[in-house]
Amino acid sequence: MLKNLVLYGFTLAFLQLLIACGPAADEQQAVREDVAAVPADSSGDQSAPTEEAEFLVVAFGDSLYAGYGLDQKEGFAPELQAALEAAGKDVRVHNAGVSGDTTAAGLRRMDFVLDSLERKPDLVILGLGGNDLLRGLKPADTRANMEAMVKNLQDRGIAVMLTGMLAPPNLGAQFTDEFNVIYPALARKYDVALYPFFMDGVLGNPELFLPDGLHPTAEGIDIIVGKITPQVAELLEG
Repeated sequence: MLKNLVLYGFTLAFLQLLIACGPAADEQQAVREDVAAVPADSSGDQSAPTEEAEFLVVAFGDSLYAGYGLDQKEGFAPELQAALEAAGKDVRVHNAGVSGDTTAAGLRRMDFVLDSLERKPDLVILGLGGNDLLRGLKPADTRANMEAMVKNLQDRGIAVMLTGMLAPPNLGAQFTDEFNVIYPALARKYDVALYPFFMDGVLGNPELFLPDGLHPTAEGIDIIVGKITPQVAELLEG
């Protein structure tokens, strides 16, 4: 369903918005250098300790995870925590989203983020790759970085859930085929959970985006969280 032509058209529009609205590559690098060494917290306080809860979930991604442009309680991590709590889960969702991160930047900071937590997470939701598309990075490199992160998490005994991205067809059939297979292929190879497309239900509706045309509004985040929460809750039960 996610690979039909309509969704591809929306994905193409999304990438065009990335190119038009995204920060320049040198600005992205400055952002990564400034914040890559500090894990963000869903409360907005990057140095805040992990609160005691039965489950600890880490949302590890880029600006789509970080809650760019939203109030502290409106981003993906705090909204996911609220939804899981409403479903009866005693859970803490730690926001490890960093705006501008590529998969390479995420790989470089992963150990620091995990080692800075007060306990081992029960689940890491891993969502990177959109900025790789923006910069036209080789799908093989994206895949290698994603695979290294998945292996790192499994070596630590941490459950993983991948949230995928899709490449638009204007990047060429070979690029699209190589990129779009990354997330399902890794999910199969390492037997980890997969949510195929993070922006499912939001992309294509301008009213669900901030004025930059790129990042979801609070309502858009609510839709994403509503779709992803049942799968996260099932993983925690398992």
